[in-house]
Amino acid sequence: MKEMTISEHLEELRKTAFRVFIILILTFFVSYHFGDVLSELLLAPLRETLQDQKLGQIVYLGIFDKILSQLQVAFWSSVLISAPLWFIEVWRFIKPGLYESEVKIIRPFIALGFLLFSAGVAFGYFIVFPLTFQVLMQFGVQDVAATISLKEYLVTTSKILVLLGLVFQLPNILLILGFMGLVTKYSLRHKRRYIYVGFAILSAVITPPDPYTMISMWIPLVCLFEIGLWGVALIVHPWLERRHKRENGEA
Repeated sequence: MKEMTISEHLEELRKTAFRVFIILILTFFVSYHFGDVLSELLLAPLRETLQDQKLGQIVYLGIFDKILSQLQVAFWSSVLISAPLWFIEVWRFIKPGLYESEVKIIRPFIALGFLLFSAGVAFGYFIVFPLTFQVLMQFGVQDVAATISLKEYLVTTSKILVLLGLVFQLPNILLILGFMGLVTKYSLRHKRRYIYVGFAILSAVITPPDPYTMISMWIPLVCLFEIGLWGVALIVHPWLERRHKRENGEA
């Protein structure tokens, strides 16, 4: 582990933030160039629902809505597309502060984090969006046409995909906290019921106000938590026990 002063840490943080900024700027321009393609991808689940049920159309309400929506789609898309690069930058920042044994342990989490991020985005696009749109279109009064704002839809769905990518980091976070000694399988099991309630509140906040989409969000959160808990039990605890035996000179 490399010893660094506070000023050196701040300088390295500044350099890391600058590199991440450059990465986002470059991918932003690429995303903006393909903004129409990205927008069509985001619109596809909603278009399919509207065409299947013949319920309405997508419109833009202001003269600048197309431009503004494409700019915001480009920004959020740049966050998604550049994820592998800024994951690496974050790793490069924290690596010097770790012992070699800790580096070996945490390195796989970087790849796992990216895979979980991608899984969260795919889950939102292929499962949450179609289910949510179908439920919302069938909810309440029927035989009325929907007029959906292009800008509002594109911005909201982009943010949701990024949010789901971050939410899917839960197993990774629990494993890291376990190796740091901040959580154990016992503490997680003891707080399980409270965590489930917290997930229900979170699901109600970030999904439309109907029980079906809320449950469709709550169940994956619970599954992610359980995966993380089992990871702590099967990976972290045995590793900590082996380290404890080595430190105490036990066979």
